[in-house]
Amino acid sequence: MARTEQVLVLEPPNELKFKGPFTDVVTTNLKLSNPSDKNVCFKVKTTAPRRYCVRPNSGVIDAGTSINVSVMLQPFDYDPNEKSKHKFMVQSMFAPADCQDMEAVWKEAKSDDLMDSKLRCVFELPSENEKTHDMEINKVTSTSLKTEASMMSKSTSSSLDDSDMRKLMDDCRSLKSEVQRLREENKQLKEDDGLRMRRMPQVGNPTPSNNTVMKEEGPAARMIAMVVLFFILGIIVGKLLL
Repeated sequence: MARTEQVLVLEPPNELKFKGPFTDVVTTNLKLSNPSDKNVCFKVKTTAPRRYCVRPNSGVIDAGTSINVSVMLQPFDYDPNEKSKHKFMVQSMFAPADCQDMEAVWKEAKSDDLMDSKLRCVFELPSENEKTHDMEINKVTSTSLKTEASMMSKSTSSSLDDSDMRKLMDDCRSLKSEVQRLREENKQLKEDDGLRMRRMPQVGNPTPSNNTVMKEEGPAARMIAMVVLFFILGIIVGKLLL
């Protein structure tokens, strides 16, 4: 008994072409259209399931709509002298009223209700003209990306000059003023300390006085100021190098 004619329209109708090189995943698309007034269940099968990934590999196509199926060929060592024997089959049937359990629907389907279409797989290597064209496209894309990166770099640099740089320079000037003030205070402390030391009698081994503490505060303040200054300068240099 003759099978029911396929209700779905396949594009392409007879073969799936995969264009190399095949060192990476190669994807081709299969369009399934349902011109009928009924919903149609479909399933995509292949003779080499380990070599292909199909998304979606099954489902329901509503009446008057279509769906795109992506067929992905996994990387392999291509031999031009070897002819492809891989084949695909699109199996379909009109959807029953209850399609909740698709596995059960296909399992219970009668052979007279099934429709199918077969497609063979064709492997092709790109021609020299296509290789040149692809190289030119890659070159243009690379140049465009470099130009955009350069523009972004200039924009970032300009932004630093206009805002962040002014703020950092203001902080640096403020810090320098603070360092100068600390130096003057330290100098005054030394002078006051010298005057007090001349007035005080030397008795035995004096214990640390307030004068000694004042002497230590000057270098400590300068050290803190210098650390902060180097920290600010490090931020400036770091931002300029970004």
